[in-house]
Amino acid sequence: MLSSNHTTVTKFILLGLTDDPVLQKTLFGVFLVIYLVTMVGNMCMILLIRTNSRLQTPMYFFLGHLSLVDICYSSNITPNMLYNFLSDQKAISYAGCFTQCLLFIALVITEFYILASMALDRYVAICSPLHYTTRMSKNVCISLVTVPYTYGFLNGLSQAVLTFQLSFCGSLEINHFYCADPPLIMLACSDTYVKEMAMFIVAGFTLSSSLFIILMSYLFISVTILRMSSAEGRHKAFSTCGSHLTTVTIFYGTLFCMYLRPPSEKSVEESKVIAVFYAFLSPMLNPLIYSLRNKDVIHAVKQALKGNLFHKIVV
Repeated sequence: MLSSNHTTVTKFILLGLTDDPVLQKTLFGVFLVIYLVTMVGNMCMILLIRTNSRLQTPMYFFLGHLSLVDICYSSNITPNMLYNFLSDQKAISYAGCFTQCLLFIALVITEFYILASMALDRYVAICSPLHYTTRMSKNVCISLVTVPYTYGFLNGLSQAVLTFQLSFCGSLEINHFYCADPPLIMLACSDTYVKEMAMFIVAGFTLSSSLFIILMSYLFISVTILRMSSAEGRHKAFSTCGSHLTTVTIFYGTLFCMYLRPPSEKSVEESKVIAVFYAFLSPMLNPLIYSLRNKDVIHAVKQALKGNLFHKIVV
C-alpha cells in the first residue's frame, strides 16, 4: 500500500549533468547527435537483419533484439533529458518518473540476459557445430529472448513499486539526469532498508548469473578453439566472438561500478558520469561494433547501398 505522503508528491526535479546554461546548450547538441546516431544505427541493423537472407541465423536474431532493446533504452531517457537542457523547468511528473524507473530497470536486465543468450549461441556454434541447427532451433531462440523480456519487466515493476512506496519529503530534486534508483533513495525520509536490500539482491543476482553464463560459455569456447589445429579456424572462431566480448565489457563494467555499492552523495555524482557510458555510448556503439568487423553485415550493407533493400521494402 502506498504511503499517504505520496499524495503530496506530484513531480520531481531532475538536476541533470550541469546547471551551466551555456554548457547545457552544448550538451544538447552532443546528445542529440548521439541519440540520432543510436536510432539510425540500431534501426538499420534491425532492417538489415529482417530483410537479408544471409542474416537469418540465431546470432543475428539475438542481435536484432539487442538493437531493439537499445532503441527503447535510449528513448526512455534521452528525449526528456534533451528537453530539460533547453527548459527552465526540469520537472518530471510522478507517473513519468515511475515509468522511467520501471523501464530502465526492465531494459537493463533484459539486455544482460540477451547478451548471455548471445554467448550461449556462440558456445553452441563453436563447440557443437554439427548440432547447432537443432539446439538453436526457432523455438529455443524465441524462448531465449522471451524469458529475458518477461524477467526484466517483472523485476522492473517490483523494484519501481518498492522505490515509490517510500515516503518522499523535503527536497524533491533528483541528483541525476533520469529517475534512477540510488538518487531516489537519497530523497526518501522513510526506512529504505528493504528497498536497498532488494536492489542489491536483484542487481547482484542479475549481474553475477548472466556474467556466469557468459564466462562459462567463453571458457568452453576458448578450450575448443585452442584445440583446433588450423590457425585460420582459430582466427575465424575468435573473430565471431570479439564484437560480443567488447559489448559485454562496456556494458557490464559500467553497471558494476554503479549499482553494487551503497548510495551516497559521492557515489551518485560518480554514477552520473558512469551512466553516460551505458545509457548513451553503449547503445550507439553496439551497431558499429557488430558491423565494422562482421563480413556478413558488411555484405548486407553493400547490398542495401546497391538498392536491394529498397526493392524488398517496396515489394
